[in-house]
Amino acid sequence: MKASIAITILLVLVVMSTMATGESKHTAAQILTRADSVANAPRDQTMNMRLVLIDEAGNARERELIMYQKGSDKRMGKFLSPADQAGIAFLSLPEGVMYVYLPAFKKTRRIASHVKNTKFAGTDFTYEDMEAGKYSDKYNPEILRREDGNHVLKLVPKAETESEYSRLILWIDEENSVPTKIEYYDKGDNLCKIMTRDDVVETDGYWFARQMEMSDLRSGQKTKMILQKVQFDQGLSNDMFTERYLIR
Repeated sequence: MKASIAITILLVLVVMSTMATGESKHTAAQILTRADSVANAPRDQTMNMRLVLIDEAGNARERELIMYQKGSDKRMGKFLSPADQAGIAFLSLPEGVMYVYLPAFKKTRRIASHVKNTKFAGTDFTYEDMEAGKYSDKYNPEILRREDGNHVLKLVPKAETESEYSRLILWIDEENSVPTKIEYYDKGDNLCKIMTRDDVVETDGYWFARQMEMSDLRSGQKTKMILQKVQFDQGLSNDMFTERYLIR
């Protein structure tokens, strides 16, 4: 009887050890790098989006935005409507360089790092949120837990990273490596914003979310981004990602 109990205990320990090994076979860095590779898998992307800005009273305003991205570190977005917003554009380049174009002034200006925490054109996305780049370049990750089919990571800015956030909590789908939720914590370590990413699909071998919602917990406002059309690998020219093109 004692021998049988001992064997049972040994088997349980072996199973637990196997489970632990299975859960730890991917490090936090590997999980985050994989999510970056999925997000930036296309050589380039063109995305037509409908933005819905919802205030704390539930009133909604709509805008149209077209966004271009090449690789992981070049991104340009431009408002198409309404008329009073049309032409407002931003450009994100490597090394954290960003520009904004305001048609009313007919010139571009570079976004200084200390003002990247301001909201882009009245949305709930800051310039930092709109910046192109990889999470793995900016943050040190740590695995917190697994939850509902997601890896949950804590991301802390690297020493050289300038950020308005003290940390992010990132949910990454275990099956397709698409981030599904992000919690943003301010410098006081207070939860300030939550982004959810829904309607995840695969097209032309690429995984992406067709809807995002950024909720600002301080103002009670939120902004929805609804992807209406996406095109991949069109061969976008580097000339598109310049100040000169931004004002066209």
